[in-house]
Amino acid sequence: MYSLLSGLWHHLFRKDEYFVVILGLDNAGKTTFLEQTKTKFNANYKMLNPKKITSTVGLNIGKIDIGAVRLNFWDLGGQEELQSLWDKYYAECHGVIFVVDSTDKERLKESHQAFDKMLNSDVLKGVPLILICNKQDLQSTLQHRGVKSNFSRSNVQESITWMIQCVKRNSLSRPPTNAL
Repeated sequence: MYSLLSGLWHHLFRKDEYFVVILGLDNAGKTTFLEQTKTKFNANYKMLNPKKITSTVGLNIGKIDIGAVRLNFWDLGGQEELQSLWDKYYAECHGVIFVVDSTDKERLKESHQAFDKMLNSDVLKGVPLILICNKQDLQSTLQHRGVKSNFSRSNVQESITWMIQCVKRNSLSRPPTNAL
């Protein structure tokens, strides 16, 4: 009887669980993006004060539940010495969000190199990717044709909704883990 009820409980409340890595150079705004995402999709979550967010050493973890889907985020540190660890997460991820600081002209080439290296990974073939040009609200922003993303709440929601559609569609080649 217990196993029957337990099986029913798991079936009714099971969520397909997907993992998304958030990559980009240090100080690009990856953790702020994660905080805005958690605030947008978790009703009781209180966002960290953006002025108190420091560079990630290692990783930050976040999760959101939307319907029958749970997205787990791995916000990885972007310092040069930590970028060598990024590929350790590729095999387990279902999606990638790459954040570029669009105000930092001096590091744009470095960001492009990190992006290219990530794109050339065979492990990520077929994995959905969102490229976010962050800090578009600041006056010193670089104007890139065709690659703009305002950091407003609507764009965060659109990005996450699109990511969910893609990881669900891609679930044959990268199946979700099931969680309660």
